[in-house]
Amino acid sequence: MASLLTEKSFEISNFCGRGLLDYTGYIDGAFVRGEGAAFAVENPSDESVVAQVTGVSPAQVEAAIAAARRAFDDGAWSGLAMKERAAAMTRFGEALRKRADRLKELAIVEAGCPVSSSVMMAQVHAPLRMTDEIIDMFLRLPEIEENPIPLHERVNAHFVIQSLKRWSPLGVVSAISAYNVPLYTAFWKVVPGLMAGNSVVLRPNPLTPISAMIFAEAADEAGLPRGVMNVVVEGGLDGGRLMTTDPRVDLVSFTGSCTVGARVAEQAAPTLKRLVLELGGKSAQIFLPDSVDKAVMHGMIVCTSHAGQGCVLGTRMFVPEEAKGQVLDGLAAAMAQVKIGPASDPATQLGPVISAAQRARCEHFTQAAVAAGGTVVTGGKRPAGLDKGFYFEPTVLDLPDNANPAAQEEIFGPVVGVIGYRDLDHAVRMANDSRYGLSGFVHGKDRPLALQTALRMRSGAINVNGALMSSYASGGGIKMSGLGRERGVEGLREFQMLTTLNIGA
Repeated sequence: MASLLTEKSFEISNFCGRGLLDYTGYIDGAFVRGEGAAFAVENPSDESVVAQVTGVSPAQVEAAIAAARRAFDDGAWSGLAMKERAAAMTRFGEALRKRADRLKELAIVEAGCPVSSSVMMAQVHAPLRMTDEIIDMFLRLPEIEENPIPLHERVNAHFVIQSLKRWSPLGVVSAISAYNVPLYTAFWKVVPGLMAGNSVVLRPNPLTPISAMIFAEAADEAGLPRGVMNVVVEGGLDGGRLMTTDPRVDLVSFTGSCTVGARVAEQAAPTLKRLVLELGGKSAQIFLPDSVDKAVMHGMIVCTSHAGQGCVLGTRMFVPEEAKGQVLDGLAAAMAQVKIGPASDPATQLGPVISAAQRARCEHFTQAAVAAGGTVVTGGKRPAGLDKGFYFEPTVLDLPDNANPAAQEEIFGPVVGVIGYRDLDHAVRMANDSRYGLSGFVHGKDRPLALQTALRMRSGAINVNGALMSSYASGGGIKMSGLGRERGVEGLREFQMLTTLNIGA
């Protein structure tokens, strides 16, 4: 049996290296101590230990799934009216917002997000605001809609029939989140999943697991029924595998790499679970000839946005061939001024990547780019004077073509590749020549031409002279960038079951 804790909140005694995470599970309404393997959570800025963690065991994950299934089937949550769930989720959102300072601290020490970075908005402030927006959207969505049946099918010699669409809770949701924005990627599984009437089992990435326990605190404080919200922290893969294979799970929502996403899909296939997979990207930025002057700024944004650890960042920069040298020179000069340092320093513009393995990945693809004919214009190595921490210089690659490995593979670090194009047809062909399709960007003062260019790009989202992070606009990938949608009406409906009701008279 899992050992229960009497405390209803956790505190890490020391964020500087001797912290102990007292519990690593919230199962069936109780905080539990882990019974699995131990692991350490590192601060990527200095490699110190943020917390020593004893993860949950596979048996504890199985208990969480069983609790979620039982809670869903007994109807104490799934059977509530939407307005009743909204009242409880409003309390849930309030409990999250009360913990904003702790969440910000965790974004710094767990994920290595610089305290002054604009990405801190996505790390903490945006999701805390979005709870009420999700509640409002669900309350506005019809639970019953009419199917557009033509009159001659509605009325015949034998009966008159009405055909309706009914949206209802789906079941048990396995929510598996990512390390780069751990609260945000978990949030868009947990909050819509709960508001739709489902039971949820959340497994955070083991590199950034601590913030996930705040969802447990919020559920406990909001008084959600036992088993509706469960959190399991583990350092290995066994629990995650159970969450993607157990027949009691109805939907798996996963954010992470394409490789792992494909494995999740394989594991879910025998029981035909519904999948929402938000995976990797290699997003293209096309700069029209009239907007080449914007390329340096946007290259800087990519590298300094959480050290390039964002799946939607435009890491492939397409510029007119005749302007390529100018852009490369500008980027080199700008990157030389970037302040690299620990995430806790307000002056830091570029913090660390998440781990030594991720830094090695940046090094590998920089070398692969050169081996395939590319050139390192600036960066490409660990910065001098920073012996501790997982730092990598802001790196600009001059790529001869879109076939270069650095143009085809997601690096997930502060690395941009600049590629010249002959004309816009050439630019669009290269932008679409990718196994990914998560996001894309077009920059142009000629707005009609920029829009026409964007409409030719194949991607789950396209941004023309601007971008948006909103509860009301969905995102999702095509090709190897994933399945399904998050956010927006489409993202909310992923967590519901659609039933066609044909009622005759």
